[in-house]
Parts: sequence; structure tokens; C-alpha cells
Amino acid sequence: MQKLTPFLISCVLLLGATACTDNVAKTDFAAPSPGEVVEAPTSEERQESLEESQGETRRRQLDADIRAREERTAALNDGLRNPEDVASEVRSKLEANIPGGLLTIEATKEGLVTVSGSVSNKDQLSKIEPLAKEIDGVNNVVVDAVVVQPRG
Repeated sequence: MQKLTPFLISCVLLLGATACTDNVAKTDFAAPSPGEVVEAPTSEERQESLEESQGETRRRQLDADIRAREERTAALNDGLRNPEDVASEVRSKLEANIPGGLLTIEATKEGLVTVSGSVSNKDQLSKIEPLAKEIDGVNNVVVDAVVVQPRG
């Protein structure tokens, strides 16, 4: 029994660690994974995403989340940003300001943020880089997103 317990605990920890390896932040459950072919969402999917992300309560939640993460980083005072936090903050910023966007955000320790997926017009596409750069820790933004019209 004494040898079985550490074995079981290590198995659980290993399983948990492998389940947490996906450090990609998405603005919507339907956002494509990096490298996945971008397919235009249906008008119903676009409307559902828009309604979910555009409420005033949701916008306040997203802004509060961004402020809390930035305060936590400042309190640590090490100047280094966790890439997952940066990706999450960029996701929140884009979700609050680009309605209906289906975007996937990846970040590196060096502050490189890659945004892929789709938006519904060129104006939204042009907002991605400046909005992402508003987040502390973002040094460079690569926009791999494309404009697609809703299908259906």
C-alpha cells in the first residue's frame, strides 16, 4: 500500500499536467485552433456569439479581469509576464471590442502575440493589433486573422 499511494498520486499529477498543455486562448468556443482552416460561421453562430460577448455586464467582467491580472503582475514586481496571462488578457480585450470575432490567441515569453481566426469586416481586422498592444507585456503582434462573411 505504501508503494501504491505515491504511484497513484504521480499518475494523477501527470494526467493533470498533460491536460493543461493547451495554452491557447479563444474568444469563442467556435474559434479555430492554430493552423486550422478558417470557415465562415453561420449567421446564427455569429449572432449567438455577438449576444454573448456584447452585454455591458460581460464587458465590465472582461475589463475587471484584465485589471486584476495586471495588478497581480505588478505586485509580483518581477516584470515577467506569464504567456498564458498575456494571451488571456488579449483574448478578453478582443472579445470586448470585436463583436462576433472568432479568434485564437497565442503568446510567447518574449511578448509575441499571434492572433488567428476570423472577423466579419476589415475595420475589425484593423483593430486587432492596436487593441492587443494595449495589454502590458505585448511587444509584437502577428495578425493571421481573415475577414469572412457569415454563411447561411
